[in-house]
Amino acid sequence: MSDKDIDDTTAPLIEHLAELRTRLVRCVIAFCVAMVAAYTVAGPIFNFLAAPLYELLVEHGQKPELIFTGLQQGFMTQVRISVFGGFVVAFPYIAFQLWRFVAPGLYRQEKRAFLPFLIASPVLFILGGAFAFFVVMPLAYDFFLSFQQFGAGPVAGEQVEIQYLGTINEYLGLTMKFIIAFGLCFQLPVLLTLMGIAGLVSAGQLSGFRRYAVVLLLIVAALATPPDVMSQMTLFLAIYPLYELSIVLVRHFEKKKEAELRAQGLWDEGSEA
Repeated sequence: MSDKDIDDTTAPLIEHLAELRTRLVRCVIAFCVAMVAAYTVAGPIFNFLAAPLYELLVEHGQKPELIFTGLQQGFMTQVRISVFGGFVVAFPYIAFQLWRFVAPGLYRQEKRAFLPFLIASPVLFILGGAFAFFVVMPLAYDFFLSFQQFGAGPVAGEQVEIQYLGTINEYLGLTMKFIIAFGLCFQLPVLLTLMGIAGLVSAGQLSGFRRYAVVLLLIVAALATPPDVMSQMTLFLAIYPLYELSIVLVRHFEKKKEAELRAQGLWDEGSEA
């Protein structure tokens, strides 16, 4: 490969550090601006996040309300929402700045290979978060609310009334955990495919590791979701097809690499690609 295929990377180390500092400062500024903007609309954001619970409480004939038990909890909840919302809004710009820092050190063909994954990563995170919010959370929260009991039993006073009185801090923490867990788990195809392109894993290895992957994915699902079987199985059933998709993608890039090496006369029939 000729020297023209790679950008100029002969700058002294101090210039690279200065460039990194500039990119990081821009990322921090973008995050702070987005965080302040998110704080101004923290109320509507929380109302949106609370929509699944609101609808379920109404269906159960309960008053749709949440409480906070600490004097500072209301303020800290808004801060958490602003941090979360600020990161989500600023993430595309942050990713762009990191790409601008890394790109000069990559070959052109590496840029072409890496760029689709840079785009796919936030898309998959959004899909994972949306799947958690619109599908998993209503099912999980309905399951949790089913453990309430109202009124007395056959004999007056026999049954203690149990009713959900959730705090905003507890609900927000559980909701964010769902969204972040599913969003990160949906990054599996990006991670494994990049590892395949780098030669760290092969499609054959991933296929042979399938039975162990099932166990590992079940463990990840158990750690990433609340301790109920329904949420864990839902996450597992959502990410296992992504593992199979990763095998297909890795195999595709292996065949593409083999075709390129054959065209260049560099393919060794006696060895694996």
